[in-house]
Amino acid sequence: MTTLVLDDVTKRFGGVVAAEALRLEVPPGRITGLIGPNGAGKTTVVNLITGMLPLTSGAIRFGEQELTHAAAHEVGRAGVARTFQNIRLLPEASVLANVMIGFHRHERASLAASVLGLPEARHETRALREEAMALLERFGMQRYAEHPAGALSYGHQRRVEMMRALATRPKLLLLDEPVAGMNDVEAGELGTLFRSLAAEGMAVLLIEHNVRFVTSICAYVYVLDGGRLIAEGPPNKIVADPAVIAAYLGA
Repeated sequence: MTTLVLDDVTKRFGGVVAAEALRLEVPPGRITGLIGPNGAGKTTVVNLITGMLPLTSGAIRFGEQELTHAAAHEVGRAGVARTFQNIRLLPEASVLANVMIGFHRHERASLAASVLGLPEARHETRALREEAMALLERFGMQRYAEHPAGALSYGHQRRVEMMRALATRPKLLLLDEPVAGMNDVEAGELGTLFRSLAAEGMAVLLIEHNVRFVTSICAYVYVLDGGRLIAEGPPNKIVADPAVIAAYLGA
């Protein structure tokens, strides 16, 4: 099983502890939640997993692969993809082009074949385009295929970023506040998509501030506060935990 494991992961910025001795697991076939109030350290954890920040101490493993000191591109090759809190798209490029960028590391045709338009390159481009269009259909976005990504609504741009992440064909998907700024209907639609990804065997780590959304779709939830893990367990246990209530509402 390809399970993400964080073992005593710690990150310090000078005298500030952003993550302290964190232990968590994200197994395949399940949506695992990571919640906490603003400043709890959730995005720091994602940046540590994806190699965008170095660990101070501890270890990160994904199945048999050691990711503790892996660079971001090595983490990507291991089968890990993420979305960002702040949307990062090519605004002038079409939705389809933005999604197809995600297939880059799977391209096999040589640069020369692509430049010369050789049959192998044309065949590969056609196959990847079909796969990208299938993603657009899954997310209900096929009618926007040729629209500039930057002209879309905020919620639709979020979907484009998720499709681009899925185009990398990941085994683990890290979703950093994917429904921030969305209404309940939009969030509910994405929740259904996330469940379907987990049902297909993908490991999903959902990082969110929206406790109601997380507890509605996650099988297991970890709670951070000040970089420390203060609670973990099934959603019904988490929402009743005094430490979690105090972290969100104050003691």
